[in-house]
This record gives sequence, structure tokens and C-alpha cells, in this order.
Amino acid sequence: MTAIRMISSMLLLVLMQSGVLCARRFRGGRNPQPRRSPPPPTYRADRGDTTESFPLDFTAVEENMDNFMTQVKNLAQSLYPCSAQKLDYDMKLNFLENTSVTCNDGSPAGYYLKESRGSRRWLIFLEGGWYCFNKENCDSRYETMRRLMSSSKWPQTKTGTGILSPLPEENPHWWNANMVFIPYCSSDVWSGATAKTEQSGYAFMGSLIIQEVVKDLLNKGLDNAKVLLLAGSSAGGTGVLLNVDHVAELLEGLGHTGIQVRGLSDSGWFLDNKQYSCTDCTECLDAITCAPTETIKRGIKYWGGVVPERCRQTHEGEEWNCFFGYRVFPSIKSPVFVVQWLFDEAQLAEGQWRYIQNLGIELRNTLKDVPAMFAPACLSHEVITRNYWIDIQVKGTSLPRALHCWDRSLNDNRNNKAPPKGCPVHLIDSCPWPHCNPTCPTIRDQFTGQEMNVIQFLMHMGFDVQKMAQQQGMDPSKLLGMLSSGS
Repeated sequence: MTAIRMISSMLLLVLMQSGVLCARRFRGGRNPQPRRSPPPPTYRADRGDTTESFPLDFTAVEENMDNFMTQVKNLAQSLYPCSAQKLDYDMKLNFLENTSVTCNDGSPAGYYLKESRGSRRWLIFLEGGWYCFNKENCDSRYETMRRLMSSSKWPQTKTGTGILSPLPEENPHWWNANMVFIPYCSSDVWSGATAKTEQSGYAFMGSLIIQEVVKDLLNKGLDNAKVLLLAGSSAGGTGVLLNVDHVAELLEGLGHTGIQVRGLSDSGWFLDNKQYSCTDCTECLDAITCAPTETIKRGIKYWGGVVPERCRQTHEGEEWNCFFGYRVFPSIKSPVFVVQWLFDEAQLAEGQWRYIQNLGIELRNTLKDVPAMFAPACLSHEVITRNYWIDIQVKGTSLPRALHCWDRSLNDNRNNKAPPKGCPVHLIDSCPWPHCNPTCPTIRDQFTGQEMNVIQFLMHMGFDVQKMAQQQGMDPSKLLGMLSSGS
């Protein structure tokens, strides 16, 4: 058996090295986004043993050699197109079979899919993009951001990046999963369940779109899945918190009890309005300038929004509470990993320096009881689909590594094993200033794309050096030095 193990290990290493070389050889053909820093030539130590990136069951070596060899054959077949130079990385557009479930304007909803035959892991990603909450700002959204309300001009293919990437060097632990990208075209934080009416002028079917996508995928291999990871960023991250249990209940109700449903919420852990200064909340015009609780209160009525049943019961009559992470999280049954920048750009507004100060503290407080999380002290928004997501670290552990540790801990719990040592899943920065983590991504002006340093960004947000230094009881030059150095 020892000899068999050695042969198996050597064979796996050869296959995996071939796969990585294959992916790198054809990387240039994908037109990837420019990286913040050059990719490392080899896997980093903090990602652990690279063999864990492949969905192979290593217990099969000892228990069932035939099953193990079948897995090796599947891996070899997945690498065959590389030698044939016919790699196809793109996800392809599919419209829902149920045509009554639509985008805001009544155009058909759909999803992008890249199948990975032989893999029993599925990743379904919910796109973000704010929301609208009345006829006036939905009309404005339709004129300026139509792709977020209509499928009429969606491209036929989409290339995945970050955790949706099919390249091991960019996505070390999920690259070989079946990838699904659901475009956001419901403007309802993935919560709506109402058809188009004359009064609203739009359909709001975000929650129904997710359910219909899952039903469609059952006919495309999801019925044989072992793990389904429902992931999302920004409004999609909140959508994960609102829908992960719905998806688990849907699959269970359809008889697919063996599929482990998990959630990954990126930049969707929004705080309510207790720290926002709102001069006249009754006159708020859009989701960016209005207090969050006010827009959600209005939106949930306009959309016919659906929230998780356990959260609804806890906040009956005030269901809007369920759109805020720390309020809905205690009611969620499914395992959820939370990724949240401590200084989230989407939760900052002009001139609110006091809110900037408190944001990191408040987010830390609301995240402290979340078992699985990754919270860097950075000024940014969204990360899991960025091609630099592998570069961000908290206390020496990268985000892909933390997610992999989480995967392992869940599997070990099911098998009654002790959790792996040196594999953290609760990671939060302790340094107090925006961008004090040296691995934070570059700050860019959201309109011009130009790089900005922390001080430039904070001054843009209304930061007053003299006033802030006075509040902290320190010399202004010392405060600027601390912010500049990230100490």
C-alpha cells in the first residue's frame, strides 16, 4: 500500500503541475485585468498543500483504489483540452426556462454557466449594484444603468475573475468548480417576489430568480453536487444572507438532501442608520444619499421583499432589519463566511469623518461573534471577484487560504474530526486606521480611476486634519505621519 501511495502522489503532482502550466500558458488569451502586483511564480506557503486545491477524495487511496483512479482519470480528462489547445474559460449565457420570472423591465432573467464535468462543487455568484426604491429613482436607474434592470444587451459569454476564475494561480481552491454568475437585474437586493404592475412599473423578482436558477441547474449536474457555495458581493453579499437558507430549503424540499449549502457574503454586511447624520430623511432621493434604514423600509414595500422566515418572526412588522448583517445573521441556519472591509467605501459619505472613525469599531463589534470571517482594515469595497483577492492578508493568512480552512473545518465537523491546526477561519485586523494593513489594495478614485493615497481619499471625504488631530489630542503632523505610514 505504501508503494501505491507513493505512485499515486507522484501521479497527482505531475498532473497538477501540468494543469498549472497549462493555465499559465494560455493566460494571455483571456485579456485578464491588470493586477495590482505581479502574480507570484509559485503557490504561497499560506495556501497550504496545493493538492488540496483539487476536489479529489484522498481517503479513496486506502479504501477504494477503483474510485481513486476514476478521480484521477477525471482530472486527466479535464487537462486534456489543454494539450489540444482548445481551452474555453468563458461562462455562457442561459436564460431561465421559466419565462415568467424576469428582470425589472420584463426581459428574461438568466445566468452564466461554466461546467466542470467531474466536479461535485458548485459556486453560484450573485452580482451587486445597489438598488432603487421608488418609481422615480428606478426610472433614473433604468436610464443610466440599464444592464442592472434589463437583459436586453447582456453579452453571450463572461470570463470569471477572482473566486470565479478557472485558473489555479488566481483561484487556488475553487478553480475546478462549476461556476455560475447570476447578473443582477432586479434592483431589490435579491429579495423581491412580485411581477410587474402598472403602479410600480417594474418587476422585482430577485429572490425568485435565484430559486429558478437553482431549479434549472439541477438538470445540468447540480443534482449530483456535494457542495453548493452561494456567494455574492455588495448587494449580492446581502442577497446571500437573505437567500442562503431559502436555497437549502428549496433543495431539501425537492429531495436533494445530500447537497451541503453554504454562503459567502462579500461586502454585504451593512450597518443601519444609527451613525448616519440625516438632515431630512423624508426627502431622500436615492440609495446613496438617503439613510440606509429609510431606503430599505421604502424598498421592501415597493419590491414585495421576502426575508428569511426566522428573521421575519424575530422582527415582525420591522422586516427591514433583516437587510442588515448583524441582525439577520443569528437567524441563519446554513454555514456562512463573511468577508468585510472594516472601512467599506460603500458605507462612507461626503464629510462624514466621524462616521469613518467609528465604522471600523462598529464593524468589529458586529462581527466579533461571526465564527468564520475575514475583515481587513482597508478602504475598499468588494473583493472576491477581484484578481488581486489572493494578495490580501489578515495576520499572515490570505483570503483563499481562510476559505479553504473553512471548507476543511466544515468537512471535519461532519466527519467528527478535530479542526486542523494552523488553519484560522476568524480573521479580523486589530490596527485602528484606514488602510493600516500593508496588503490593502490600491485606492482609486471611483470616477477617474486614478490612484489615491489614504490622506487624499480622506480629504476627498471631508477629512479635516486639524480638527481630527485636536479630537485625538495629538499634533496634526504626527496624525498625518501615522495615516501615511499605515501605523
